[in-house]
Amino acid sequence: MTTLDVTTATRPLLSGGTIPQVGLGVWQSPRGAVTRDAVLTALRHGYRHVDTARIYGNEKDVGAAVRESGIPREEIFVTTKLWNEDHGYDAALGAFDASLERLGLEYVDLYLIHWPVPGKRKDTWRAMERIKAGGRAKHIGVSNYLVKHLEELLADATEPPEVDQIEIHPFLQHRETRAFCNERRIVVEAYSPLTRGEKLDHPVVQEVAKRLKRTPAQVLLRWGIEHGLVVLPKSTHEKRIVENAALFDFALDTKGKEALDGLDEGLATGWDPRTQK
Repeated sequence: MTTLDVTTATRPLLSGGTIPQVGLGVWQSPRGAVTRDAVLTALRHGYRHVDTARIYGNEKDVGAAVRESGIPREEIFVTTKLWNEDHGYDAALGAFDASLERLGLEYVDLYLIHWPVPGKRKDTWRAMERIKAGGRAKHIGVSNYLVKHLEELLADATEPPEVDQIEIHPFLQHRETRAFCNERRIVVEAYSPLTRGEKLDHPVVQEVAKRLKRTPAQVLLRWGIEHGLVVLPKSTHEKRIVENAALFDFALDTKGKEALDGLDEGLATGWDPRTQK
């Protein structure tokens, strides 16, 4: 039996294939050598999933690292996202072309709508379906979509979204959206799974980490893994990149998992889609 690690742990996708369960996020990673080196470091340590976006400004650096890594392209799962001002059928098609050019890749593994901008969501999804049909995005999905946004999309979609990326951690659990997605085999990805550092010192997190002899970051990420989430920790430091991948040689005990499950306080450390119609 294969022992899971950052390279082999995956989640199945609705249209076939898999998505690695741990990815390197590059939000707020500076464009240029910092991002490129972080991605190369992550790939060297076994990561096979990198998550970027047009608005991050570092697609070019992610693509350069993927090409320079020496790892076959088909073994690296690359995600990018459509920004808010690019909604609409024609605009979305053009934005995808521009992202692919910046990445310098022939295709992306996953293309996401970054935010449920009202008014043009349906036209945007038609463009996403066309992009997937053309094979230049292997999979398509959404980000920051709650149940109401997903229900609207699914009412007209020919191709359902395969992924919903949203901020999730023990302090913001989005149970309703996760249950909705699980019933429809939509993979849920957790961005900001480390609460942007805001809750690493929380006494419950600290106590669980101390008992398991793990770091608070590892405890928060392992919580996401055990709930079937894809987790996207962000770091540009090699030590933390390695630490954030060391999630598969331990498990939360029942006491720890129950304690973490009880921390939900609706804390959004970034965007909050609950405010979006």
